[in-house]
Amino acid sequence: MDQKRVVVTGIGAITPLGNTLEEYWNGLVNGVSGAAPITLFDASKFKTKFACEIKNFNPEEHGLDKKEARKLDRFAQLAIVASDQAMADAGLNRNNINPDRTGVILGSGIGGLITFQNEVMEFAKGDGTPRFSPFFIPKMILDIAPGQVSMRHNLRGPNYATVSACASSTHAIINALDVLRMDKADIVLTGGSEAVISEAGVGGFNSMKALSERNDDPQTASRPYDKDRDGFVIGEAGGILVLETLESALNRGAKIYCEIAGGGATADAYHITAPHPEGLGAENVMRQALKDANMNVEEIGYINTHGTSTPLGDMAEIKAILNVFGEHAYKLNISSTKSMTGHCLGAAGVIEAIACIMSIRHNIVPPTINHFTDDEDLDPKLNMTFNKAQERPVNAALSNTFGFGGHNAAIIVKKYVA
Repeated sequence: MDQKRVVVTGIGAITPLGNTLEEYWNGLVNGVSGAAPITLFDASKFKTKFACEIKNFNPEEHGLDKKEARKLDRFAQLAIVASDQAMADAGLNRNNINPDRTGVILGSGIGGLITFQNEVMEFAKGDGTPRFSPFFIPKMILDIAPGQVSMRHNLRGPNYATVSACASSTHAIINALDVLRMDKADIVLTGGSEAVISEAGVGGFNSMKALSERNDDPQTASRPYDKDRDGFVIGEAGGILVLETLESALNRGAKIYCEIAGGGATADAYHITAPHPEGLGAENVMRQALKDANMNVEEIGYINTHGTSTPLGDMAEIKAILNVFGEHAYKLNISSTKSMTGHCLGAAGVIEAIACIMSIRHNIVPPTINHFTDDEDLDPKLNMTFNKAQERPVNAALSNTFGFGGHNAAIIVKKYVA
């Protein structure tokens, strides 16, 4: 039996560059930095005082009433808002779907860290008497985001969460792809969200020396592949894709953004935080994604790299790309949109997949901004799309995401051809 084809029919995005898909894409194309001083808490005593926050986000302005919003951690609020956007974009509602054939699979690396932090800090202020909110656990657990989305839209198909640190939402997309291929659903809302810009989140990553401390110039702090990069900029985001079998999309006359061609998942089996120095896991996952998509390297026009702006990670991935793509690597456009969004952790994969989808749709590759000084370890013949977006035909794009624990995930999206 032929494998079912899977397409994207709806997109929702709330990111540090804007609270809609259009705002996000315009920010990417124009090379806008989402970094700014932290406003979500008092960071004056922290080593890093800036982040890529979502701006002007009020859940009540996005269809959540005040009472409802209070029962949700910020990461779940972002997932719900993005799901509302994606459903509307796909032309879906409670009245025109089969709820038993529509699922929700979302990823988050950490989940409700803000809720966990606040509840424990409040307890610590007291006399030891346990006074916890009855919503503490339901707000904190990361599987609550797909649960809440399913209840909001009455979606009774496969419903669960994936967690693999920064690869979480890419793994969610791959799982959704497989569920649709196996005919266990007709439609799946997938992607993920993350919101951990808090004392615990920033303090924890600071203690690992993972974050940039360029407090004098936050907007240029995320500088993947630049010689003077000094760590990533923490971000937050929510992104949802409506994945649908081609048959379902055609039957209802849906708009089709692109086709999900394939995906891969591997492990470094090397270190809890550092990537394999030769990019072994990254190399294997790209080869696996190409095999799953039944595509050769020459068909790929753009790679959205994991590119976090860390000295070790950036170069290990480039080694892997050169090993996989050979001479074709020099014909590719490569960029890291984390230079603009910061690193949105578990939500990074989906918002970078969206960047790839829009690149295919508009034949524009978003840039790697904040490049000032060449890194002598970077092959100068590679087109890293530094500082300015480039127009070119993009028929297929590959997106890489890697997470602490050695988790690697990659997906390939391509232009839809009837």
